[in-house]
Amino acid sequence: MEIRKKATQILKSLFGNGAEFRAGQYEAIEAVFLNKRTLVVQKTGWGKSLVYFTATKLFREIGQGVTLVISPLLVLMENQIEAAQKLNLKCDALNSTTKARRADILNDIKSNKLDMVFVTPETLFAEDVQKAIKDIRIGLFVIDEAHCISDWGHDFRLEYGNLYKVIRMMPTNVPILATTATANDRVVNDLKKQLGGNVFVSRGPLTRESLAIQVVKLKDRADRYTWLKLNINKLPGSGIIYCLTTRDCKYISEFLNLNGISAMPYHADLSVEENELALRNFERNEIKAIVATIKLGMGYDKGDIGFVVHFQMPSNIVSYYQQIGRAGRNITLAYAILMTGQEDEDIIDYFIEDAFPKREECDKILRVLQGGGASKYKISSHVNARSSRINKALSFLENEGAIYYEKGNYYLTANKYTYNEEHYKEITEIRIREKEQMKQLIAHNGCLSKFIVNCLDDYTAEDCGKCANCLHQDLVESEIRLADKEEALKFINSLTIPITPRLRWAQTSLRDRGAINLVNKVGICLSKYGDAGYGALVKRDKYSDNDFCEELIARSTVVLQEVIKENGIRSLTYVPSLRSDKVERFAKKLAERLHIKCEEFLQKSEAEQQKTMQNSEHQCYNAQASFDVRVGVHLPKKVILVDDIVDSKWTMTVCGYKLMEHGVEEVYPFALADSGQR
Repeated sequence: MEIRKKATQILKSLFGNGAEFRAGQYEAIEAVFLNKRTLVVQKTGWGKSLVYFTATKLFREIGQGVTLVISPLLVLMENQIEAAQKLNLKCDALNSTTKARRADILNDIKSNKLDMVFVTPETLFAEDVQKAIKDIRIGLFVIDEAHCISDWGHDFRLEYGNLYKVIRMMPTNVPILATTATANDRVVNDLKKQLGGNVFVSRGPLTRESLAIQVVKLKDRADRYTWLKLNINKLPGSGIIYCLTTRDCKYISEFLNLNGISAMPYHADLSVEENELALRNFERNEIKAIVATIKLGMGYDKGDIGFVVHFQMPSNIVSYYQQIGRAGRNITLAYAILMTGQEDEDIIDYFIEDAFPKREECDKILRVLQGGGASKYKISSHVNARSSRINKALSFLENEGAIYYEKGNYYLTANKYTYNEEHYKEITEIRIREKEQMKQLIAHNGCLSKFIVNCLDDYTAEDCGKCANCLHQDLVESEIRLADKEEALKFINSLTIPITPRLRWAQTSLRDRGAINLVNKVGICLSKYGDAGYGALVKRDKYSDNDFCEELIARSTVVLQEVIKENGIRSLTYVPSLRSDKVERFAKKLAERLHIKCEEFLQKSEAEQQKTMQNSEHQCYNAQASFDVRVGVHLPKKVILVDDIVDSKWTMTVCGYKLMEHGVEEVYPFALADSGQR
């Protein structure tokens, strides 16, 4: 077969007779076809998927086996399948959404009915898939977004980290291709080592000529909301607003819609149907913006995205480059707007600190398992760490081969485990340096595009002539006037957070995980701790010498008046503290405004501070040991239960339960702020 001629025919069948390969594309296809280990590091929009589409077409025509593509995101898979089908490639996917069809898909692969199958790394290592792979004839093995393999990469994933085992097991006659747009020299060298053998590297310039970049420095959340309201409709076409949290996706979408700007959220907490609808409307340009977490990130391909706005600063340059690369693929000019302010570093630091389990967390888990198998609940009752950290540590230890999971319990393996603290510290230090690099970008006075690609070890770039720094003026106005903020502040301050009741006890030495038979009503939380508006006031007053301010009392009164009226409530009580009477004083002032009684129904015994308890098992046990109903009090049928801060909701749950145990019929929780990491 004349490879170039055949590959060119495939290209023209897809893009028309005038189509030509971009620089480096054919060479990468040839390397794959000649069974070289191949690494493609090319800018977003270059056409990395075309390399393995074309190679698959060539291989299938000479009777080779199926192409397996390891891909990290469901939306990326959907994009790729749609593109591959234009080449008449028969494709399917193995992921969480196709679990019900998994056996049929595996049978189709075994019987050679499929040309290409996209697989998430999590699904690849599922027991049934691993068993089936032994009987599958693989023609090409592709690792898309290959920087995820490298723990030096910006988005290292434990499941991706296991792929080196698959690479080592792959027969030498199976070509392996790894692709990424975001690998600096350190990551490239690591990927070459992991791919093994003589690796052909296709690496090109990373500058995206269509992108015009601007940094917008804003002091608080209300300023950011205001900027979006004033400027989103000035940006061309439709675009993406990236947020670090799902909560921001939800609220920003609501705010924009209230102000006549069509937007929909897209994130992991929404149903598959809700995300599909948002994506469908976005792809049809029926909404101005899709407000998304990085779930809509790597590899997503919509050619006419006119802008990408970051509501917060990403944690590193490579993530930022990856995300702004969604814009301007098939248009000559698109905007990348980076908003930044005080809260960004707190969120990023949280993610950096949370990246690896601590040595003591791992040691405690391993000690629990020395007594035999243990469920996650039993482990949590012995290890005072957040559930998310315990889950991370369990995945980490399982990945390291120290433990295994079987029939609901975790067990020790026979392997000797060593916590590689120096390596994890080194990676954490790199993450901190990457954050500093983002701060340097924000402060940079020169070309922003050139700075970004230089950080990716591409020094071929020249000044772009399009960014705000090159033009010495804003691409989009950045000044926020106080009068413009009124709508944003009004919206933020109207956002009460429901305190949803807990329905099952945590497993503790006092209780099993049974249903809670006396359950609070859905309560009200006034704000998110630290947010602009009321959340900022709570944070200011919480540890000051002053009482909670008049604004918080007035707003709490307005919020609770309707609850009292609708439910005929005549009494209010509060969560007592041994260290401060600030909540008591607030509750008394609030009751006076509401024209109801403030009564001392609860008492607190000496115990650990609840805020030092890190997971449900410890929080539940500590709350149960801390609070009781006072002897001899006359309890009403209905009561509002007041606290300043709500986090795990166990204090409210236990206090409400004990009040109802003693005759109260309905308990309505109220708190000034939610400080949870949820």
